[in-house]
Amino acid sequence: MTKAERAAFVEKRLADLYPETPIPLDHTDIFTLLIAVLLSAQCTDERVNKITPALFKMADTPEKMAATSIEAIQAIIRPCGLSPQKAKAIYNLSHLLIERHDGEVPADFAALENLPGVGHKTASVVMSQAFGVPAFPVDTHIHRLAQRWKLTNGKNVTQTEKDLKRCFPKEEWNALHLRIIFYGREYCSARGCDGMVCDICRTLFPDRKRGIKVKKA
Repeated sequence: MTKAERAAFVEKRLADLYPETPIPLDHTDIFTLLIAVLLSAQCTDERVNKITPALFKMADTPEKMAATSIEAIQAIIRPCGLSPQKAKAIYNLSHLLIERHDGEVPADFAALENLPGVGHKTASVVMSQAFGVPAFPVDTHIHRLAQRWKLTNGKNVTQTEKDLKRCFPKEEWNALHLRIIFYGREYCSARGCDGMVCDICRTLFPDRKRGIKVKKA
């Protein structure tokens, strides 16, 4: 198969497997989504979803979060990992949302990436899932699978994002990035598949003789 043929197969197969693409992080609005995505860095969505109910019970708006303290935030999010940095970022970005954006999460990549703790991936998730703007956030699942499917050379997540955007129609990016995550967790995990086990890997590369050594993000 050519790269274009592989991409077309992946797109169709994932759409068949996952016709619905629910956002895996529990939230009630754009602000709580932003906080949940920030917390998910180097932490599983499952763990984030266990932590956020207590956090959002304490504060679920920028105004309420800014009225708490870094210590109070950290006490709740400690199981998430990197809690000192994340608590400080949540507290400070809440203040900046009030000062710069009237307490609203901006629908703008640059403005989001200027917030503490919000990098390109987090901004891309918020823009795609909250505002419907085409984006292709690349996490470890997507980076790994794109290499196994030879849709990228895997140098880094920035290159993987560019390569995947070239492979797939823009209107499919938002759903597709979630579908790849779902598939990676269910069938093509780091330990469950090395590029030779799952259905998509075997279909794309039936003659592959050895596992793929993935380049880290």
